[in-house]
Amino acid sequence: MNSRFLTAIFSLVLCLLVRSASANQPNIIFFLTDDQRNDTLGCAGHPIVKTPTIDRLAEDGVRFSNAFVSHSICWVSRTTLLTGLTARSFGQKNAPDAATMKSLENFCPDLLKSAGYRTAHVGKWHAKTPKKFKPKDHFDLFKPITRHPYFKLQPDGSKRHATEMVADRAIEFIEASPRNKPFAINVWFNASHAEDGDKRPGIGHFPSPKAVDGMYEDIEMPAPRLGDPAIFASQQDHLKQSINRERFFWRWDTPSKFETNLRAYYRMLSGIDGAIARVLKALDERGLTDNTIIVYSADNGYYMGDRGFAGKWSHYEQSLRVPLIIFDPRQPKSNSGRVVDQMALNLDLPSTFLEWAGVEVPAAYQGRSLVPIVNQSPLESKWRDDFFCEHVTLAPKLTWEGVRGKRYVYARYFDQVPPVEYLHDLQTDPDQLRNVVKDKGYQNPLQEMRSRCDALVDKYGGSLVPLEERPNTWYPRKRRALKENKSGAK
Repeated sequence: MNSRFLTAIFSLVLCLLVRSASANQPNIIFFLTDDQRNDTLGCAGHPIVKTPTIDRLAEDGVRFSNAFVSHSICWVSRTTLLTGLTARSFGQKNAPDAATMKSLENFCPDLLKSAGYRTAHVGKWHAKTPKKFKPKDHFDLFKPITRHPYFKLQPDGSKRHATEMVADRAIEFIEASPRNKPFAINVWFNASHAEDGDKRPGIGHFPSPKAVDGMYEDIEMPAPRLGDPAIFASQQDHLKQSINRERFFWRWDTPSKFETNLRAYYRMLSGIDGAIARVLKALDERGLTDNTIIVYSADNGYYMGDRGFAGKWSHYEQSLRVPLIIFDPRQPKSNSGRVVDQMALNLDLPSTFLEWAGVEVPAAYQGRSLVPIVNQSPLESKWRDDFFCEHVTLAPKLTWEGVRGKRYVYARYFDQVPPVEYLHDLQTDPDQLRNVVKDKGYQNPLQEMRSRCDALVDKYGGSLVPLEERPNTWYPRKRRALKENKSGAK
């Protein structure tokens, strides 16, 4: 046989192998919302929010009732979803919320692409990466869409909401995808994040797509369940003086503002649900539903006035808990509609995507694949009982590290002088209304949680550099103040 013939045979075999692998690789659509905590879905029991499309995904798939983020702020959580690492591990020494080039060596979309996937990212990006890292070079389609403003002028003179535009780009990608090549697409919404620069109640704060205009206007909005002023009064001073409280006065501090903004926020969520319905319809029209896995989650939780707070950032459950739904159409009907209580993390999703794609999960990844839980197959080892959580930006008031266990939550705000510690007993106090750090009856679990936190800090990268050496983690006003102080200005 001549070499040309052998080369042709080899190429044919390789082509058949790739085609066979592609046939077994599911498509993956990852819907990610912004600022949505775990209970704001119909399927999670919310009495007001209408999310019929997402509810159907839960009915046909698996809903994780204990899903969390390891770091509760937009860009850090999203970087974790791309790198499989928590901030302590992917961050730069003087900017621990910004990824290093080394941490991007196992960039999840790159690994999917190397396995034969056509990849796309549409919508919010926001990950902080080095200048030489060009996101557009790592996807077949990269279409960032921001919320500044939410309504964007179109060529015909009309205005279209960013949520609808994200769905538009996702549909275009799906319709252009070759049938013999699997795809993986991040459909990352800006909603339901408020438009912080426009503080007109209900108009600028949470502008929603026209399709949901008028929703919830005839429904009375109940006050925040944890809105008793005594709960805010019980907080430590560093939280009382933080951005959690500052932004409370932007949108939640009076009954009128609260009701107006909450209705608008709920409309945003229903607008996302409608956009997802459009994407799933396009998927079905191309006959791709039966081999496309759908994942739905959020980048962090949201207080919505609870505890007298706005935003997220701090260590309480409303900040860390997020929705997580996985619908795998290849699963038997007996696996559908389950609600599972294993602790799932945003850290787990990159490993999960790679297992679906048949790619070996990098040893550096810090999460665990959720595939065995979705498949109801035996776990190779005991599932986690706790996880490391932290916040390395918005210093000094909101920088903390901690451990969230099944019973206890421990957090220490290490940039406070002296550091401020919290210990909550979820068994006796599920709303975390009591900090039992000084309670004599809790000294043993306190020491255990401290030691566990120390061990996880060491595991994930060690203590951060001193505060004055990481000015990039400060809230903008504080960054300016730091520079003035260093120069000797008053």
